[in-house]
Amino acid sequence: MPRTDSDRWPTALLWDVDGTLAETELQGHRLAFNRAFAEAGLGWHWDPPTYRTLLAISGGQERMRHYALSVEGHEPDADRIAALQRSKQGHYRQLVLAGELQLRPGVARLMGEAATASVVQAIVTTSGRDAVEPLLQQLLPELRPQLALLVCGEDVVRKKPDPQAYRRALEQLKVAPEDCLAIEDSPQGLAAAVGAGIATLVTQSLATAEQPPAAFAGAAALVSHLGESNEPALVLHGPPCPGGLISLGYLHQLLQP
Repeated sequence: MPRTDSDRWPTALLWDVDGTLAETELQGHRLAFNRAFAEAGLGWHWDPPTYRTLLAISGGQERMRHYALSVEGHEPDADRIAALQRSKQGHYRQLVLAGELQLRPGVARLMGEAATASVVQAIVTTSGRDAVEPLLQQLLPELRPQLALLVCGEDVVRKKPDPQAYRRALEQLKVAPEDCLAIEDSPQGLAAAVGAGIATLVTQSLATAEQPPAAFAGAAALVSHLGESNEPALVLHGPPCPGGLISLGYLHQLLQP
């Protein structure tokens, strides 16, 4: 059905978490992994360049399994990797509860604007629910009830860049992909959303800012962040955004025709 002039914004906003809501990758998960490695007496240490490379692999256990195989030369014991993951999750929760992570610019503003306009909002991530929920409760306590759905890593068989998580969200929310807008920060997340037929705004994070522009070629727009009045967003690709505040009106321009 063609859109009318009254269709001023998306029916639903589908939010990624890590790197999109907060700089959780380099400043949260990476630190938690390193603390888990030290606690286990391992000589492993993931510096930012190493971690950026490992982010091409979705999932913490998958990332550790790949790294262990590369440095030890054999498939690691599954129980050992699972134990490291549990330790890492505990350290990550401590970082979150200690207030070490903050929302990225414009996230609360745009989420609040969407809530006021009764736009459906959901989380679509392939991180574990035990990492996602504490972050949402800590950083978005007032807006957490506005999130109609959380699709997390436990809910899918195939993680991003596979589109399964987004397709599951569309099915459960009963919305059409052309009426939705995904907000992501990584090439893997972008591929997952676009693979489900969803127009996607990419907000580059510390973890992905060094990616070449070609890595985000499928994005409807690429911005530095969502923007605040004292910190306007820079549009790297897509429609201009006067004032540098990514709004529902701006997102409407990105919807599939």
